[in-house]
Amino acid sequence: MQPKLFDIHCHLDFSEFDKDREEVIKRALSNGIGMVNVGTDYESSKKAIELAEKYEHVYATVGLHPHSIHLGVKPPSECPSIPKLKALAKHPKVVGIGECGLDYKFQDTRNNNQTNINLQKSIFKQQIELALEVNKPLMIHCRDAHEDLLAILSTYYSLHSTRLQGNLHFFSGTWEEAQKYFDLGFSISFAGPVTYDVGRITDIVSRAPINKIMIETDSPFAAPAPFRGQRNEPFYVQEIAKKIAQIKNLTYEEICKITTKNALKIFINNVNI
Repeated sequence: MQPKLFDIHCHLDFSEFDKDREEVIKRALSNGIGMVNVGTDYESSKKAIELAEKYEHVYATVGLHPHSIHLGVKPPSECPSIPKLKALAKHPKVVGIGECGLDYKFQDTRNNNQTNINLQKSIFKQQIELALEVNKPLMIHCRDAHEDLLAILSTYYSLHSTRLQGNLHFFSGTWEEAQKYFDLGFSISFAGPVTYDVGRITDIVSRAPINKIMIETDSPFAAPAPFRGQRNEPFYVQEIAKKIAQIKNLTYEEICKITTKNALKIFINNVNI
């Protein structure tokens, strides 16, 4: 049976779940919540797949988070993780490439800023090319870097418009930036902060086309109200759905149905399960 809701971005392989990982997963699944466990480097991606293999309606992505790019990286064109990620990407329960992207908020203090930025761009491009090669969508992280990220995606879109697809997770941009992502065929997803009554986020949710949004927890981070300050988990994705229903003036059931349909279309239906 298809899940009622999909948490399209969580990190259940993280150490915060070491004591009760199975209980957390079963709590979500028993309440009709499927999930995508997102890799942040090679080891994390392997663990995400291992979890996906154990449970129905649990899937994985494989990728290299911009915070992880210094691990084993030498020249920008020779990232050793990409071939290893390519091998993992062929797994039948891998539904996307990422978490990949750009993050200019926290620079690597071991490099000057421009060196770090150039490295992030290079490895993001390599993961876009991997996604195109294996025909799977991107799970994108972007923080304080939307101008550069949009420029990169636009270049690839001009060459591969019918094949390039994906989602901007934990969307932190402006409405104008959101529109540009929509024009490139991408969706955006919202996490716990949408429940904090932040005006800018509420405005974007209210204006975004309903077929272009999804929901996530980014567990263990950014728990929604009324659990703010606690460890987050996929079960709490219901609170995000409730808040979006309120903003969109739709029923909770309608938001569950629509966002799950969006998740299935972009991620789950693209793999042979």
